[in-house]
Amino acid sequence: MIRWTAKPDAPLNVAGVQLEYACYGPPPGQKLTLVLLHEGLGCVALWREFPAQLAKATGLGVFVYSRQGYGTSTPVALPRSVDYMTQEAEDVLGRVMDVAGLGDVILLGHSDGATIASIYAGSVSDRRVRGLILIAPHFFVEDAGLDSIRAAGIEFASGSLKQRLAKYHDDVDGAFLGWHDVWTDPAFACWNAADAIDHWRIPVLAVQGGEDPYGTAAQIEEIEARIYSPLEIEILSECGHAPHLERPEETRAAIAEFCARLVRLEQEDVHLA
Repeated sequence: MIRWTAKPDAPLNVAGVQLEYACYGPPPGQKLTLVLLHEGLGCVALWREFPAQLAKATGLGVFVYSRQGYGTSTPVALPRSVDYMTQEAEDVLGRVMDVAGLGDVILLGHSDGATIASIYAGSVSDRRVRGLILIAPHFFVEDAGLDSIRAAGIEFASGSLKQRLAKYHDDVDGAFLGWHDVWTDPAFACWNAADAIDHWRIPVLAVQGGEDPYGTAAQIEEIEARIYSPLEIEILSECGHAPHLERPEETRAAIAEFCARLVRLEQEDVHLA
């Protein structure tokens, strides 16, 4: 069992890989735990105040970690495989939760993290996962999103983006290029993870910014067309790719309401059993 604290004195060791992490709210065994999976350029620090605020708003535990190659976690070898999100879901996420000693969880992912959570819930039989919260998920490649990623590549090479990201990532080149170079690889153009949706059997909340430059409402529509389990959708107008940072109050409220309903349903199931 790890130290359940916002400022741990040692990283999480998962098969020899050191992963930075932080925890908020009640520890496993007392309440459900929200597992936060960051975006393609994210890390623990770039969630900012959201994890602590989420623990307060929901009353649940919150576990957040930086995947390999991000933040202060162990660097990753480049180039990444075009199926890196599937590998992260199927080969790593379950081990992280095991080592962290997590019980029942709700997976909450943003962007790449939402895709990883989606794949895990659709391909790994893990009864600990009781719900999904997907912020700006990706299931397939869109031209507008690729244009935004290419623009970020130009900004990283000749603008201030590299300097800004270096404040948060020990290996800033690995973090950025490991994301950018896969998404802009011609072999990635046919990537599609939407099959995962067909296998979900847990409640889902999908949150999308109406002006997200990296993904359109088509990603949410894909969920609506394929899902067999309960789905709630929150589309936030005048909001880009990071609703939890751009529209924090509305995003927290939607998540808190979803979690409260899920907990209530879980308790009713236990009572009926």
